Amino acid sequence: MPVTTRSEAFVVLERILREGFAAGNADIVDEICSPDLIEHQFGLAGSGAEAREHVKQAIRDVHAMMPDIVYTIEDSVTVGDTVWLRGRARGTATGPFFGPPSNAPVDIALFEVARVVNGRIVEHWGNPDRFALLAQTGILARLG
Repeated sequence: MPVTTRSEAFVVLERILREGFAAGNADIVDEICSPDLIEHQFGLAGSGAEAREHVKQAIRDVHAMMPDIVYTIEDSVTVGDTVWLRGRARGTATGPFFGPPSNAPVDIALFEVARVVNGRIVEHWGNPDRFALLAQTGILARLG
């Protein structure tokens, strides 16, 4: 069934993916994340200023590693103030990632959940397929 309307929560989550991570604009965190943000994603977990800084650093790191990254949203559901999103991140690992650039193509699955209140993300859970990222960039082969 095609989606005919996009919820506020969907629009805000889409913005941080496209305007933040894809464009490398860490300042968007100040605009669309609550000062009291609760971040649950592994490696970024925290609350308040700590969580916001973790997200900003993640934006800088992801964009430095794959400046051509493109996010595709494949499915989403919004219930109340919470949006669940399934999508993909695709790009080329032309920047450093646990060593020198691999220049490998990357295509990973994303699963995102965010609660959005008054146009700001107040709570977030993210589960990018990091194992696929490590395999596709050659990190796993180097460890093996």
